[in-house]
Amino acid sequence: MKKDLPENIVQDIAIAVVLDNSTPDSKDWNVYLINLKDEPIETVLVSSKGYGLKNGEEVKTSILRHSLGDLAAKSFIKIEAIDEQIFGLSNEYWLSYYINGHIYDKKFIFLPESIIETNFIRVPVLNKVGVMIG
Repeated sequence: MKKDLPENIVQDIAIAVVLDNSTPDSKDWNVYLINLKDEPIETVLVSSKGYGLKNGEEVKTSILRHSLGDLAAKSFIKIEAIDEQIFGLSNEYWLSYYINGHIYDKKFIFLPESIIETNFIRVPVLNKVGVMIG
């Protein structure tokens, strides 16, 4: 049963939405997985989806699944590009990975309108400006 499974706590892992490039005509936003650990994580899987209300209507985006392989210690990998038009939705990223044969998983949710300039930080390891959940 579920109560018999070990509680593997996800620590030193973050997901960040980062502004990679900006011109007067467009902005390129991407979502990154950041491994802040001193050890690699293996068989990384991420599913992403957006949901919420837009103009009074319930909206759901497609569920995307990403197989990212292994991620070295103190490194990052791009999960996907993200469009500014869905910043008004809840953007959910469900992460699963292994360390030494043990599975870990965690849900990261960027709440509506949380990806705004007042929440920007310098994202560690990636060294770019964005919004990070750890």
